[in-house]
Amino acid sequence: MNRTKPLPRLGRLLAVLVLGAAVLTVAAPASAAPATFTNPLNTSGADPFMTHYNGYYYLMTTPYSGPLTMRKAPTIEALKSAAPVPVFNDFPASRCCMVWAPEFHLVNGPNGPRWYIYYSAGAGGIEDQRVHVAESAGTDPTGPYTYKGMVFGSNTWWGIDGSVVTINGQLYFTWSGVPTTLWRDSDPHIYIAAMSDPWTVTGLRTAISAPLLAWERQGTPMNEGPVALQRGGRTFIVYSASPCQGPDYKLGMLTYNGGPVLSASSWVKGQNPVFQRSDANGVYGPGHNGFFTSPDGTETWVVYHANSSESQGCGRTRTTRIQKINWRADGTPDFGVPAATTTPLTVPSGEPVATFERIVNRNSGKVVDVQAPNTDDRARVGQYTSNGQPWQRWRFVDAGGGYHRIESLNSGKCLDVLDRSTADGAAVIQFQCWNGTNQQFQVVQSGAYFTLRARHSGKCLTVAGSSTADGAVLEQRTCGTAASFLWSRS
Repeated sequence: MNRTKPLPRLGRLLAVLVLGAAVLTVAAPASAAPATFTNPLNTSGADPFMTHYNGYYYLMTTPYSGPLTMRKAPTIEALKSAAPVPVFNDFPASRCCMVWAPEFHLVNGPNGPRWYIYYSAGAGGIEDQRVHVAESAGTDPTGPYTYKGMVFGSNTWWGIDGSVVTINGQLYFTWSGVPTTLWRDSDPHIYIAAMSDPWTVTGLRTAISAPLLAWERQGTPMNEGPVALQRGGRTFIVYSASPCQGPDYKLGMLTYNGGPVLSASSWVKGQNPVFQRSDANGVYGPGHNGFFTSPDGTETWVVYHANSSESQGCGRTRTTRIQKINWRADGTPDFGVPAATTTPLTVPSGEPVATFERIVNRNSGKVVDVQAPNTDDRARVGQYTSNGQPWQRWRFVDAGGGYHRIESLNSGKCLDVLDRSTADGAAVIQFQCWNGTNQQFQVVQSGAYFTLRARHSGKCLTVAGSSTADGAVLEQRTCGTAASFLWSRS
């Protein structure tokens, strides 16, 4: 990541830092949280999947190359600036290539509640594509994850774009497949099968949609990217139709009518698309969607990719976009028209106020900065001349007892004293946020400045050697009054 890269647009955000009785309040800058945002959420992001969980939005998209990554942020505007953090990178030759369409779902499986990433991959040819799954170690969406297997087990089915849904207490898997074992022999259908656990299907599969309608055949006949939407006891499966290579990629919908889930007659296809191109708004090929709820649980949002030109196709020009879904009186979703990228949209209901600020050292006038910079665990944290980049922006998150975690806008990770050391000179790093006291700091007022006192050690953050140089690292030492121990926020 280049330090000279232009700053992604940050929202004007506001937070009030509430501190314990022994510590004075440090006032945040007087600025208002944005009531609106505009699409897109990134400059490239196909096949998006998104959720809101425990105070954060999480977003995954097709990586094209390298590991599966995830973005994390407390607000939509901050999500735009958050870097993609690697969460899974186990790709041997048999599933090394064409890694597509990751989705992540919280499922109560044999190991208790865990996140499962379902993704498409193969050995390099389209005929090799299958759906694979990785399981989280706990309930943090960012992992770590371990590989669990190929979802189809011993079946020779071809398939991509896997997703899960629970109906009447049974977990089901839905995906885009073909009637034979070879993709080239047939047009992709939408299939469903029962699952014996979150990583294995069991029994027979059922085709519940085939690309037979004219709007599903504008180019190569295609049904793909199925994902469930449930509300008020009803289940819908929304899927993408026609090929992503053209501007007429769009969304169709199946409605479950209450019959046997594995019977094709239990799924009724809508005769018209539910979401499609809008030439008036400059949105082309909107599709491959997911759903998430607003922070307060009152709204349903769709996340999808789209292009901004009719000539763009199935590549890196696709960007991630979101908008709220409305609900009709009959209980069916109303997706509306894809919004123009110039249209301000109200942020999801209940979105918190969150300020990401610079932390400035009194001695040097330089700011707390992730060195390199990168998103890795154990990356050193130091000081650097302010350049407005997201790896120089931090958020104070209440950890209780008058202490706070200090969280990076860029990585979503927290300031951390390495290996929980209590020694003078222990390094300060970024690390995946958790409840450790070596990630909790007390803000202690000292005139117009403050010190940052680590909860586990009682020691304070300072710049090593009282240096004023770019790249000088942070460490903890017995608290002192020197200017290198003093900080301000801006």
